[in-house]
Amino acid sequence: MKQIAVVSGKGGTGKTSIVASLAALASGRAVYADCDVDAPDLHLILQPQVIERREFFGIKRAFIDSAKCNQCGSCQDACRFSAISDFRVDLASCEGCGVCKLVCPAEAVEMKDSLAGYAYISNTVRTAGSCRTLTW
Repeated sequence: MKQIAVVSGKGGTGKTSIVASLAALASGRAVYADCDVDAPDLHLILQPQVIERREFFGIKRAFIDSAKCNQCGSCQDACRFSAISDFRVDLASCEGCGVCKLVCPAEAVEMKDSLAGYAYISNTVRTAGSCRTLTW
């Protein structure tokens, strides 16, 4: 099986447009995976028929049990991402390192799975042949 990866760290460079064009030119069976973490938009162009949706869990995130927390501030002081304020975790800032859990004397911090999004398995009919599209 041949594989092609279209990557760039910069947005707006035409990665999705290139892949959509390749999909339109492909003959026979092909699989396309849109793994863009910020804007997986290949589905907007190919308009796939969703077959299956699966939950996708990323890194574990910190959660503070307010019933156990004695508000000593150890977790806030230790968090190098400034993800904890007022003894609450900002999930968008939490990198899941677990330092807050390690320094908490009250064992009030728990690392839990956090739903990052959904993965879709789809059939795409807008291409030449039957194609499968994966979108995260």
